[in-house]
Amino acid sequence: MAQKNKSQKWSGRFAQGLDPLALDFTQSISFDQKLYYYDVKGSLAHAKMLQKVGILTKKDYDDIRRGLTSIVDDLQQGKFEFKEELEDVHRNIETELIKRIGAAGGKLHTARSRNDQVALDFRLYCRDRVMELHDSILELEEAFVVKAEEFPEVVMPGYTHLQRAQPVLFAHHLLAYVEMLERDRERLQDLYKRVDTLPLGSGAIAGTTFPIDREFVAKELGFGRVSHNSMDAVSDRDFAIEIASAGSILMMHLSRLSEEMILWSSSEFDFIKLPESFCTGSSMMPQKMNPDVPELIRGKTGRVYGSLVSLLTTMKSLPLAYNKDMQEDKEPIFDVFETAINCVDVLVPVVLGMRPKEDKMNIAVSDGGLLATEIADWLVTQGVDFRSSHEVTAQVVRYSLETKKDITEMSLQEFQKFSGKFNEKIFDVLTVKAAVDRRRSLGGTSGVNVKKEIKRIKKVIES
Repeated sequence: MAQKNKSQKWSGRFAQGLDPLALDFTQSISFDQKLYYYDVKGSLAHAKMLQKVGILTKKDYDDIRRGLTSIVDDLQQGKFEFKEELEDVHRNIETELIKRIGAAGGKLHTARSRNDQVALDFRLYCRDRVMELHDSILELEEAFVVKAEEFPEVVMPGYTHLQRAQPVLFAHHLLAYVEMLERDRERLQDLYKRVDTLPLGSGAIAGTTFPIDREFVAKELGFGRVSHNSMDAVSDRDFAIEIASAGSILMMHLSRLSEEMILWSSSEFDFIKLPESFCTGSSMMPQKMNPDVPELIRGKTGRVYGSLVSLLTTMKSLPLAYNKDMQEDKEPIFDVFETAINCVDVLVPVVLGMRPKEDKMNIAVSDGGLLATEIADWLVTQGVDFRSSHEVTAQVVRYSLETKKDITEMSLQEFQKFSGKFNEKIFDVLTVKAAVDRRRSLGGTSGVNVKKEIKRIKKVIES
């Protein structure tokens, strides 16, 4: 029979203690110790409020503040030992506080439960990490802008279905990722509002009988709003699911970028050279330079997806209010932040060190087939409806393939076999430069547009 353990603060109702196997299975201190700073921060605000409303004396508050401050100092210096038998970060800190300051430490838990306390700690943690991830994304956006400015005139094939489609500026392609990252930042800014809600004061499920001042605590901790339903406050993990969802979309974007880096740096494409300091070699094949960083990012995307599915599955059948299942919320979110922030941060120097191989890209865009759309568009300017011009152009392309003659090498007489609308001016549009420069519609790939976009994005980033 397990001996009763008085360190388990809930044990008064029990005749025997928790079995060691059950304790090891249910403890969370092995991972929630990461929240120690936020646990102390929340406790200090709670204690200050308790003094304000007269539940704590000034001496009690001063003792609690002194004790918690000394505990944080020891934690930061690695002098604090977490104990598994105390189950979680809250019990470890409270037990040590009582040991250091006596009875005043036992008053700290007045008007709160571990349910609203852990919800507070978790939200405080998530709030900081959301902003950290947001700022990391900004740095990656800046890296793309720097690279786009460095190579404003390099042209490459744009692809659909992984088939060469039309020529685009390399800078325009890079800025497409800035658009993705901007949406990622906007998602984080939006979900931050739902993270930024104070749950403390909700108690275990029904609120508290004590005359607490929740708005005061919210102001102390910088929360934008206070929760309005005690049952929802202790059982809401929507904000965590949103974080995992936004993180998954971000990782999907990073994985797409990584896939292109892997393809472009391969011998088959040979469009870019990645910085050697972010690549590895082979233990057997001396000639190899492997894009390990992009490959790992592509692989780590699955981890973040897994965290999202894990959280959704954990929450899908839980009745109100708090359930022990919800202890499973933290490790997935810890991993989402660690993975996403690390991936974004490592991509910054990779993007800055990446160099396009202009000669290889020029060869790739020299295929006249990439200019087929120019022919169709030009015929429209000559009064041909687009469907007819598309058909004529398709015949031109087929002729080019059958005769093995590039479109740009065809004579006017050859063009006129397919339509009498062709004249000498058709050759003005049959250059890669013209194809790029003519696309000046909003969002198009022209150099004029790209310069405007760089200027606009810089203003967004600065603001």
